[in-house]
Amino acid sequence: MACFKTAAILLASSSTGHGFLGSRNPAAITAARHQLPSSSFPVAATNVNGSTEAVDAAEAAIDASPSPIDEPINEASHNVSVPPPLVDVTTTQNSLLRIAASSDRGQYATSQQKETVSRLLSDLESTYQPSHTTTTTANDDDGIIIPPQLTGTWTLLYSNTQLFRSSPFFLAGRSTCKTTREAEQFAWFCDMHRAALSISNIGTVRQIISGEGRLVNEFEVKAGAIPFLSDFVRPWRYSGGLPLTIDGAIVSSADVTPKDGGGGGVEWEIYMDTVEIRGSNIPILRSILDRDESKLKSRDLSKLLEENVESYETPRPVLRTTYVDEGMRIVRDEDDNVFVYGKVSDSQEPTDYSGVLSDLGVASLLEGFNDAVTKFYL
Repeated sequence: MACFKTAAILLASSSTGHGFLGSRNPAAITAARHQLPSSSFPVAATNVNGSTEAVDAAEAAIDASPSPIDEPINEASHNVSVPPPLVDVTTTQNSLLRIAASSDRGQYATSQQKETVSRLLSDLESTYQPSHTTTTTANDDDGIIIPPQLTGTWTLLYSNTQLFRSSPFFLAGRSTCKTTREAEQFAWFCDMHRAALSISNIGTVRQIISGEGRLVNEFEVKAGAIPFLSDFVRPWRYSGGLPLTIDGAIVSSADVTPKDGGGGGVEWEIYMDTVEIRGSNIPILRSILDRDESKLKSRDLSKLLEENVESYETPRPVLRTTYVDEGMRIVRDEDDNVFVYGKVSDSQEPTDYSGVLSDLGVASLLEGFNDAVTKFYL
């Protein structure tokens, strides 16, 4: 401010008749020569006793005028929108996968981890721009209704709810709830269902999507066959069980079609079809479960209910694809529960469980014992 005043004062004084020697006013130069001694010319350039009125007036004008620094800033003119920072998709996905791996697909995730994943998912979803590979079909004449980027074999990597709720069977069950209270009761039932089966381990949760609109969900489980040996053999005080397990996969199938008005093909309607147990290793029971009659045909049941219960409607749950690329897919259900899938292959064929032996794992147990202990080979 002081520098600004000084410069203005000098400029004001130079505008009078007694100014700088470099003034372009000839009259001012002549007057200065007559007023100053010749010995002081040309060094003395300013009239020492010059016009104080001009200087005072300049100072007063400067004091009265606002400084450019003191002027209020027009926030509207300076309110420049700053674009959000670009999302590093690879880094975001790696952070998500680390939490998914350390929490067993979210089953044991802490509240803080879930919040972190929620932010990561939001970042990924903000980058998603549906394209023709995710919203348009190939050729309706060939019966292709699912875009190629969604087809193939996918494995469930993370969820913020029970893993089995990704199954079309449980999605259809949730869709029958008409009120918020019923939805809360269904969520509680799912939690209790998992707690009751906590003795079992959830294996791979797989989803196979075909271009023709067929979705197959494979939910593999494993449970101890003889969990508490001391309950059966009293003299043995061993508190554990035998290394034998009951294996199997709950396989649900459904038809998937693009939903009208679904935001450019992002929403998909599910029409539940069948539920069956595949790959069971329980002797005798295996041959029964492999029969077609053992399948739960939900459409036949729904048709029966529609004919006899006036208020019943066949449930058709809706899933939303909120992000997809060549290796990851994010799906949300009607409760906004999230399911993150990783693409395993382009195969559109369900898993073949015919090679699973129905022996409770005895053959593999004996084979392992021989390799590790007896080492008896023919």
